[in-house]
Amino acid sequence: MPLPGLNQSPTDLDFVQNPYPFYARARALGPLVHWADYGMAATTTHAATNAILRDRRFGREVPPGTAPAIPDRLAPFYAIEAHSMLELEPPRHTRLRALVLRAFTSRRIAALGPDIDALCHQLVDSFPNSEFDLLAAYCTPIPVIIIARLLGVPETMAPELLAWSNAMVSMYQARRTPEMEQAAADAARDFSGFLRGYVDQRRATPADDLITHLIAAEEDGEKLSTDELISTCILLLNAGHEATVHTLGNGVKALCDNGPKPEWLADDGIDNTVEEILRHDPPLHMFTRHAYEDVTLFGHDFRRGDQVACLLASANHDPAVFADPQHFNPARSAKSQLGFGAGIHFCVGAPLARLELKIALQTLFRRCPGLCPCVPPAYASSYHFHGLEQLVVAG
Repeated sequence: MPLPGLNQSPTDLDFVQNPYPFYARARALGPLVHWADYGMAATTTHAATNAILRDRRFGREVPPGTAPAIPDRLAPFYAIEAHSMLELEPPRHTRLRALVLRAFTSRRIAALGPDIDALCHQLVDSFPNSEFDLLAAYCTPIPVIIIARLLGVPETMAPELLAWSNAMVSMYQARRTPEMEQAAADAARDFSGFLRGYVDQRRATPADDLITHLIAAEEDGEKLSTDELISTCILLLNAGHEATVHTLGNGVKALCDNGPKPEWLADDGIDNTVEEILRHDPPLHMFTRHAYEDVTLFGHDFRRGDQVACLLASANHDPAVFADPQHFNPARSAKSQLGFGAGIHFCVGAPLARLELKIALQTLFRRCPGLCPCVPPAYASSYHFHGLEQLVVAG
């Protein structure tokens, strides 16, 4: 029996500004629908999304024999992807993730707290007296500067890191163009070239930074190759920066729209607030998986090589799991939200993102209690990502 079908352009301006009514229509048709614009099945409910994200019969890696040919002009970009644990499955994924977690420890992340706090205060101190874009002045610098410090690269490189990151992640947008593809390939080549030289430098002169610890990390006699190190560093920056900027901007908007209550930002409430922000308006709305074998799930027959779109934001608004899901309510328990994914590809940077969000939101609203948008903020046309174009505020 064919899946119920829906048409919805992911670049439609009304959809980009508010995709949640479409998700509600899709959920009403069942746990799986056929999204005609993508030509693939899409999960709509929390149960279906969570199940496929965790099902080892589905994965990120393209099954052998089903991958399209890579154009020569895009080779630098896909050379990075070839060693990224985000795009790999076991056993390579298992090995890479274990090695990364030996360096990217919870202790190392927790130790960044004072550094993040000081940076947030420094940025607030620099706010102009006139109206300004909070994304550019606050939300964007925090994750890119922190990841630069964590990796051990000069934070003066932050503008270049940001430009490379923005160009590369555009490859995942629904509206990508040949020009965007070329920019991504150029950024991948330049980013890789910079990091290759930096890794060589750290091999010769170790320091107390993540690159040095990644070099030293060893699991069962295995170490990261230089290509794997480069791809891992790029992944940590690209994934960590893009998601955190969007979540912080979306979170400030949600808090301002609902009049931030003191208990939401208190030390015993901020963790719930961060989870509710990730549930209510997540930074990533779609993640795809490939079927590795013929399998029937939720009444649908997947064939080997089929793609399925896991709609994280639709899952996060499933009323079967979250009562009154359109309502922003930090008092609810939103720990089962899927903003960071699930299964073996659960975001490795989630602890750092949560720490940055917690400190950044508390600092911002304690220092600027009257902060509010001066103009209605609009979302950028960059689906599968979901974040604001700008957030013009006055303290």
